[in-house]
Amino acid sequence: MNEKTWDKIHIRNLEVFGRHGVFPEENRLGQKFEVDADLYVPIREAGLNDDLTKSIHYGEVSHFIASFMTEHTFRLIEAAAEQMAEALLLRFPAMEKIRLEIRKPWAPIGLPLESVSVEIERGWHQAFVAVGSNLGERENYIQMGIEALKARKDCKVEQVSEIITTSPYGVTDQPDFLNGMIKMRTLLTPWELLKVLQETEQQAGRERSTHWGPRTLDLDIIFYDDQVIDARELQIPHPDMRNREFVLKPLAELAPYLRHPLFQKTVGQMLKELENADTAEK
Repeated sequence: MNEKTWDKIHIRNLEVFGRHGVFPEENRLGQKFEVDADLYVPIREAGLNDDLTKSIHYGEVSHFIASFMTEHTFRLIEAAAEQMAEALLLRFPAMEKIRLEIRKPWAPIGLPLESVSVEIERGWHQAFVAVGSNLGERENYIQMGIEALKARKDCKVEQVSEIITTSPYGVTDQPDFLNGMIKMRTLLTPWELLKVLQETEQQAGRERSTHWGPRTLDLDIIFYDDQVIDARELQIPHPDMRNREFVLKPLAELAPYLRHPLFQKTVGQMLKELENADTAEK
């Protein structure tokens, strides 16, 4: 799969004041820090039309960084970088990703050195999350799951598919399901997103007593960018998605041309193959 080519705006050697450090005198007196930032943002339209509103004002970003470093106090520059990256991504929606380096020229280690620095890269990720329920007030549970994601600042729900009624899969002696798909952007890692989804399920009274059994709320990560994860606790893409019409049908409504990173087939192709196989069996 081809790697995406990014447009970037560079900010270099921005000098700012901050009270960050593990020693009390650092928090009290403060010191100079230096910040480099690479802003990943599509700027072609701005370049073609000479229009600042189609880009990001690097002056505003620079002042935001300076204010953030002055107004907050952290023991670790790791924390300063992490918190500031999130704040910048939330403040400037056109920014898809940011690389931040925070340098500490006067790090008090008792040895001569030019600087100590922390560099991180953070950004928005595309995720597709399947939602389902077959116990109790199914519509309410599904809406609860959607609203829980909408309420988070680090998640942006972009689209929700039609909610469809489907027969149970695996264990068939249980009530019919309502199923749908959520298209979202998130600043969370796959593991962090998994934890959020499991906590939301628990808030809905989800019990994991029977594999493929009935549940009040089911939230599964189907895709996360084009990442492939094969761990005991988390598999992405969802390992059985191509055999599940209740996953593929709502997913095809939102992203029919999305390509599976392993099978190299689009969602639409996988759905058609599954439908043809079902027809052949009948």
